[in-house]
Amino acid sequence: MILAHYKEGNMDFGIKGKTALVTGGARGIGAAIAKSLAAEGVKVIVTDIVDNPTADSLYYKMNVADSSSVEECIKKIQADGHTIDILINNAGITRDNLLIRMKEADWDAVLNVNLKGAFNCTKMIAPIMMKSRWGRIINISSIVGVMGNKGQANYSASKAGLIGFTKSCAQELSSRNITVNAIAPGFIVSEMTNALSEDVQKEFMSRIPAGRFGTTEDISSVVNFLSSDKASYITGQVLGVNGGMLM
Repeated sequence: MILAHYKEGNMDFGIKGKTALVTGGARGIGAAIAKSLAAEGVKVIVTDIVDNPTADSLYYKMNVADSSSVEECIKKIQADGHTIDILINNAGITRDNLLIRMKEADWDAVLNVNLKGAFNCTKMIAPIMMKSRWGRIINISSIVGVMGNKGQANYSASKAGLIGFTKSCAQELSSRNITVNAIAPGFIVSEMTNALSEDVQKEFMSRIPAGRFGTTEDISSVVNFLSSDKASYITGQVLGVNGGMLM
């Protein structure tokens, strides 16, 4: 009953009129987050690397792994008259393989997007929030950043690094009324998880006490809460959204 109270549309999060930037927001969890924030009256700016986005939001093409691309995009957003109150570092990729078979290029690609990408965006956007003395930064980590996963040394390392990054940023920015938190989703139904074999999906399901896979809405509703003043005393935390898969 308590969780149902926080579902999208059942609670006024008081974030109407704020502006949020969602990286990797053209599809998957990012698109769901963008849609959910927009439903709360937030002006949503989506960034991604695709040329033809499907998101019904303001869109800017940006490669989070490239600091020059990030700087150019953020300056363009500001020149267009937008500010940024909420940052969702959601952009992420996988390049799965066993450690002894993993190519260095696949290690670098995942760390560059998933971890360096959050660094690039946060470094550029934090001063904007500091100037206005209000901000919400939410990093989308993963359950495997806490527990690890075979075949995902690169992905697990990037998501674990994101947790440490979250805690450090929270300590640096809290005095300016900026909270920094991470969400660590478990098995969320998406294009990424749909690509897993049926046997792998069954194995995951057997480890989830809730008896179901998560949905993108399970993540977006938590984002709405953490973006609001209702979560103003929560910072430096990692919220597991995993149906009890990790306790």
